[in-house]
Amino acid sequence: MPPPTPLPASYYEASVERPAWPALATPHDETEVCIVGGGLAGLCTALGLVERGVSNIAVLEAERVGFGASGRNGGFVFGGYSLDCAELLRVLGSHDARALYALTLDAVELIRSRIARYAIACDAVHAGAILADWFGRPTALEAQRKLMLEAFGVEWQPLSVDNMRSRLKTERYHAGLFEPNGFHLHPLKYVLGLATTLTKAGVRVYEHSPVVKLDRTREGYLVQTSGGSIAARHVVMAGGGYARNVYRRVERAVLPIATYIVTTEPLGARLKEAIDCASAVYDSRFAFDYYRPLSDTRILWGGRISIFEREPQRIERLLTRDLLHVYPQLRGVKIEYAWGGLMSYARHQMPQIGRSVDGVWHAVGFGGHGLAPTTVAGELIASAIAEGRSIPPAFARFGLTRTFGPLGLVAAELTYLRKIAADALASRGH
Repeated sequence: MPPPTPLPASYYEASVERPAWPALATPHDETEVCIVGGGLAGLCTALGLVERGVSNIAVLEAERVGFGASGRNGGFVFGGYSLDCAELLRVLGSHDARALYALTLDAVELIRSRIARYAIACDAVHAGAILADWFGRPTALEAQRKLMLEAFGVEWQPLSVDNMRSRLKTERYHAGLFEPNGFHLHPLKYVLGLATTLTKAGVRVYEHSPVVKLDRTREGYLVQTSGGSIAARHVVMAGGGYARNVYRRVERAVLPIATYIVTTEPLGARLKEAIDCASAVYDSRFAFDYYRPLSDTRILWGGRISIFEREPQRIERLLTRDLLHVYPQLRGVKIEYAWGGLMSYARHQMPQIGRSVDGVWHAVGFGGHGLAPTTVAGELIASAIAEGRSIPPAFARFGLTRTFGPLGLVAAELTYLRKIAADALASRGH
């Protein structure tokens, strides 16, 4: 299969100066841990190992650090997984669901502390996150608030309609819930900051080094790239939605799903005609919009998912329509950047974190909710390798479930279209 077509530069790419890391060109290198994937899951695993005293680590990235979803997502940092909290509770029961959710809350604080500890300049804005009620269902909103408080020990603050509209100048929303612990950041700056921190700690980071073969050896594994090879005691597969033809057990369990984001031109004073707060925002639909104001008065707006990667012009048209549906007063605003790409998604909507029967570790399937869960994965795998700790057994309920290739993609698209239709039906009259 040919390599993925390079995407047009996103706003994130246009607003960073990238360090360059070399390609692997050593015929036979040796390392304790070889991590396949230079995104958040791989880099967080590497940093977790470094913080536990392991430094003989190599990270292999097929493209450039942060090429995939890690470097172009919405930048939201808050608790939870792609799987809805009520469903997590139903599947696992109170004890295990609360324990797994608590890991993401710990991850939020770890991300916050790492930004400070390693002086990562990533435009972090500590202004919480708002869940906006799209449907006008106060009973459902209150049930969500009570669920989070009683089942997960998290207090989301209720926002009245008037309070919401003082912050978000739209009649599209009703009341809302405010998660004060959340924040948002420039994800590519954060990813590059992690990689730079690892390099300073002695970790070998390689770009343009696609893995072409993985073999089991007596001592561990032999990882071969297009330019060299590495013998490693441990291998961690963290390639996300772009991993292909290397390690079938993981690849067949991942649906590569496309996501889309745009950013407006700088709006200046006009920004407050629509958004008069610094919080990240998402709404209560299955197929929700998510957005946040940027420091230069742009709006970053994301939404929709599909099995299809779309051209920037198509993404611009679709998401401009969504933005104006919420904020019609912004009609005429120019979209300056539009981009998309693939994320890894599991059928059960939970990250797949663990170790296969042949000993290969994996951290994939973060499903568009990845900044905190990738940190969770990194910490769990790092502590397992460095300290011999076990991955929490509850994650075994969400293992490498097969997606059945093209049939799985078609099923995912049909499910998404059905959910959109249900959202549209429920929106009538509101």
